[in-house]
Amino acid sequence: MASAGIPAAPTQPALPSGPAVFKTIPYAFILPEILCGTWVWILVAATSVSLPLLQGWVMYVSLSSCLISLLLLISYIFGFHKNSENWKVLDSLYHGATAILYLSAAVLQANATITSESGPNSPLYYQLNSAASFFAFITTFLYVLHAFSIYYQ
Repeated sequence: MASAGIPAAPTQPALPSGPAVFKTIPYAFILPEILCGTWVWILVAATSVSLPLLQGWVMYVSLSSCLISLLLLISYIFGFHKNSENWKVLDSLYHGATAILYLSAAVLQANATITSESGPNSPLYYQLNSAASFFAFITTFLYVLHAFSIYYQ
């Protein structure tokens, strides 16, 4: 006789720790986010800031998100999460909010790039600002990918 039991609930995959962080898809995006975000604030810092309010926001978003992502990566590597579901919620909320902030920073950096076309030393600063804009949009895309992949996992 077949037993009429309750079907087994799907189990959630375990949160990675140690080197497995770099091999699982949502968490493997953290290191490229940090590297591209670092390039953004290095390139913005290397330019002559023509619009301090706009590029100040870009620096704030890129530097703070880089540091928080680094802390999140360290906590995953050392296993501070202890496989708690709250870490998935925290990770998804952080990366979703940071994606929105980075999109605003990328748009402002693109505006600063357009305005840096004219002026003294314009070819050098224009190239640095365009590279910063490129990396800002790439970093935004990485944060969006991470937020959606952790949400749908």
